[in-house]
Order: sequence, then C-alpha cells, then structure tokens
Amino acid sequence: QVHLVESGGGLVQPGGSLRLSCAASGSIFNINVMGWYRQAPGKQRELVAGITSGGSTNYADSVKGRFTISRDNAKNTIYLQTNSLKPEDTAVYYCNAVDFKYGSSYWGQGTQVTVSS
Repeated sequence: QVHLVESGGGLVQPGGSLRLSCAASGSIFNINVMGWYRQAPGKQRELVAGITSGGSTNYADSVKGRFTISRDNAKNTIYLQTNSLKPEDTAVYYCNAVDFKYGSSYWGQGTQVTVSS
C-alpha cells in the first residue's frame, strides 16, 4: 500500500503562484510514475503533469511553460510549482502514484486550488 498526502493548495489571485507538495509513504519502492491530476466542478479528472522514477516529465498543453513538476527522492515527495495561475486552473488537485509491477494506482485526498480576484 502507498499513502499519499497533498498540501499547498489555497486561494490565489490570477497571475499568482502556489507550490503543491505530495508526500508518499508505505510501499514506495515499486512506484514507477507519480503525477498530478486535477478535477474542476462538472469536468472529468485530467492529467496535469507526470514524472517517472528516472526523472522524465510530461505536461498537459494547458500548463506547459507555467507549471513544473519535480521530485525529492530523499523526502519521498513530489512538487508542482504553479506559476501565472489563471481562473481556469481552479480545481481540486490530486496526487497519483502508479506501481507497474502490481498494476496498482494510488490517490491522495486532493487539495483545492482556487484562482480568483
């Protein structure tokens, strides 16, 4: 089992920044990919950014150049630096971890990001 805890969400004005954190614990040695998803009211959950155990990253087109995903292996934590935030970035942001060996996917409880003036 893998336990994920997100933090760092909040209310920010358009153009502002937030850094989201996701701390992983438990059977993390088999995790291959971690990522951030988001879900806005009335919309499907979508991938925002992902990072592999080797450090490769990918981003949704809507956040390229504004968001950066990174990881600190010593702290078993990934981060999402969000810059130049827009009202359409408002959503609950979820951390996800995937274990290819056992085909398992784990989710955190989510953290709310609200971009509003």
